[in-house]
Amino acid sequence: MDRTQGRTEQHEQPTGGSAPAAPTAPATPGTPAAAGPARVVSLTAGGFALTVNPVDGSEIEPLRPGTEPARPAKRDAAARAARTAAARPPVLPGPAALVRPLQAREEERERLVRLLGRGRSVRLTGPSGSGRSALLDAVADRCAGLAPDGVVRLSGFGQQQPGELLHALYATVYEAERERPGRIELLARVREIGAVVLLDDLEMGGTALDELMRATPECAYLLAATPDTRAPSDDSHIEEVFLGGLGKADCLELLEAGVGRPLTDEEIAWAGDLRFASEGLPLRFVQAAALLRQRDELNHSDEDDEEEEPGVFEERPRDAVHVPLPTLAEGAAPAELLASRVSESARAALRIACALGGELPHHAHLPALVGDTHADTAVAELLACGLLTPVGTRYRLAAGVARQLEEVGYGDTASEEARTAARHYAWWTGHASVVPERVAAEADAVLAALAGADVVAAVLLARTAAPAFAASLHWEAWERVLRSGAEAARKAGEVAEQAYFHHELGVLALCEERLDRARAELETSIGLRGALADKRGTVAGRRALALVVDRETAGAAVSPPLRLEAPAPGAPAAAPEAVTVATPTTPTTPAERGAAAPRVAPSASSASSASSASSASSAPDSRAASEASTTRVPPVAPAAAPAVPVSAEAVTRMTPVVPVTARSETPTTLSEVFEDAFPLDPKPAPPTAPRPAAVPAPAPGRRRLVLLAGAGALAVVALGTVVSLALSSSDSAPPAQGPAVTSTPAVTAPDPTVANSGNDPAPEPPVSAPPAATPEPGQSAAPTPGRSPVRTPSRRPSSTPPNSAPPTAVSPSPTGAQPTPTVTETVTPSPSATTTQTGTTTPAGSPVTGG
Repeated sequence: MDRTQGRTEQHEQPTGGSAPAAPTAPATPGTPAAAGPARVVSLTAGGFALTVNPVDGSEIEPLRPGTEPARPAKRDAAARAARTAAARPPVLPGPAALVRPLQAREEERERLVRLLGRGRSVRLTGPSGSGRSALLDAVADRCAGLAPDGVVRLSGFGQQQPGELLHALYATVYEAERERPGRIELLARVREIGAVVLLDDLEMGGTALDELMRATPECAYLLAATPDTRAPSDDSHIEEVFLGGLGKADCLELLEAGVGRPLTDEEIAWAGDLRFASEGLPLRFVQAAALLRQRDELNHSDEDDEEEEPGVFEERPRDAVHVPLPTLAEGAAPAELLASRVSESARAALRIACALGGELPHHAHLPALVGDTHADTAVAELLACGLLTPVGTRYRLAAGVARQLEEVGYGDTASEEARTAARHYAWWTGHASVVPERVAAEADAVLAALAGADVVAAVLLARTAAPAFAASLHWEAWERVLRSGAEAARKAGEVAEQAYFHHELGVLALCEERLDRARAELETSIGLRGALADKRGTVAGRRALALVVDRETAGAAVSPPLRLEAPAPGAPAAAPEAVTVATPTTPTTPAERGAAAPRVAPSASSASSASSASSASSAPDSRAASEASTTRVPPVAPAAAPAVPVSAEAVTRMTPVVPVTARSETPTTLSEVFEDAFPLDPKPAPPTAPRPAAVPAPAPGRRRLVLLAGAGALAVVALGTVVSLALSSSDSAPPAQGPAVTSTPAVTAPDPTVANSGNDPAPEPPVSAPPAATPEPGQSAAPTPGRSPVRTPSRRPSSTPPNSAPPTAVSPSPTGAQPTPTVTETVTPSPSATTTQTGTTTPAGSPVTGG
């Protein structure tokens, strides 16, 4: 049924849309604007001022103080009526369409009006072709005065989330041109709307539908959906009304109204079989009426045509051809038979619709797409055959028609048709005379052409259509075309276009307060434009990114103050946060320093004392000595836990972070918190936990033995120092040609892997020897590693012949009771001879010549 007969369409182009003409007079609301430069539109999006620039990309900035939009006013009854008329499908050229009566729906209509009058929301469920849209038209006429804001018609085709539906409802009720409110403002305004909302072609349910209902508590909804649409939740309290097929009498009445004459007995029987096969769907009988009309035309059954003599220029043949009734299969799936009997322009339009996923372009575009100047009449021809159905402000193929046409070859040229449509829409959307609202009305056809076109045509179409969708506030289509354009630009290698699409996606995400997405898109755009050396684009991207940073900073949660609290008494010793404490190894008393001297710096005398100490004491004594030379850290474990012995080496221990001092009241300032955690004068450590009975305490006698061993080691060190000074202070000068003797004392450790063999070369002597220093108590008597002190040779001449082989160094046995260190003396002779003297030094310090 044609619901817009006799009405005019807003933004309709008088030139048919194929070539917009520039008017000579000033532009009026019903005529296109003059062709000029690119459209630059200023919008208000939430708290931002958005400037849509098709050339360089959109620019966004915060609203300046004093420029915030005022509270929008609601439309009056006349404005609502004008907007409702503009939301209907366009008027089609050609003869007036047949008026289709609403058959057997009076009971459902009265029930729906009664429920809506009580403020209840209803879900009208019926299969495709059951007449849901016609029933909504009848209900809208009866509910015009029920709500203060009237009746609002919306289309839910392709809508899976309630966001765009809420924006469409807001734009219909409020006078807010070039303004898209933020989410908080939007929810506050739609809560004040009291209207009867007729939502056709619903595709969402569950939680999304519940969100829509909660956002508009003062609205009563009539939702038209198919049985396969997701059902609402149990808490939505939506009434369910099922719409079934028609009875036999109603089907015959609808068929007679479509044919325009009484039915024959054969046609009545055929209609009965068709009702059984199609379950009484009204759409099938609209198509069956079209089949009977075409059959009548082919059979020349009209009496007027029989009386007249066929003319020379008539297309129909002179001889009448009897066409039988369609079969039952052709009546149940009549798309192929109907399409074969329409004009060539109508069949071309069907091919375009199949290529665009069922979307039929506006009839003003068909002359350019088909190549026929009279192709705009094909839409009315297809609508009369039941091959098209109205969806919002446009037409698309009826349910099941696209599948039936593709089976007979109408989809073979889909890629070519989609490419042609994409190039046409790229020219049309970029023309300055086309208003953004007109482009938004063709959003589904544009997106379908974009999906089926090649990458070059897709980039061009997305580049021209994106600014128009942004200016028309149809931001769901804007986001879809931007994502498709970015993917096509990536495949085509168009870096500049790809940077533009990512910049627009970042601006869109910023307007919708999706800061993470905005940052990612803007950073990608800035990187691409930086590679292209696009300074203007880079500056625009950085300005938008600065707004993202400001929003993130403003929305960041303030960090709580620092709190350092002691663990609970019953809590375990381990804590999530821990510090590393190194146990010091510096002794605290001279006796302990003496006992620790062999561990600090090994030397000849200290090695001998350590060997004697090890032979005189056992393993528990050494453990007691190491415990004596270690400063313990107070344990943090409970008192019941046993204490673990600490080694003399530096260890890494994990202890929980607890305050050193306890405060009776809770600190209120940050300085008090840090004073509790890190005091200037630390308090003495608390007493350690008592040792358990299982661990024996060290005996007093063992500690006395350790102290005696340390004193003996100090005496040996002092005696060795005196002997070394006596040897180095001799008054006799060395001979003029005598060899220079270098004595390098080397300590042989008990480990056999440290001892050097006799074949190792001797180290080179230094030129001058540093002055000998007296070792302090607790220091090692060994020289600095890498240096050998030089002393004068003894007066006794060497008995080693010059040409003899160097002897092997003598190493003490590690199992001996009194091991003695080996000192190797290396004699540096004159250039003509080399003498090496090897001797053994006793603990008394006298050298003994080795053979």
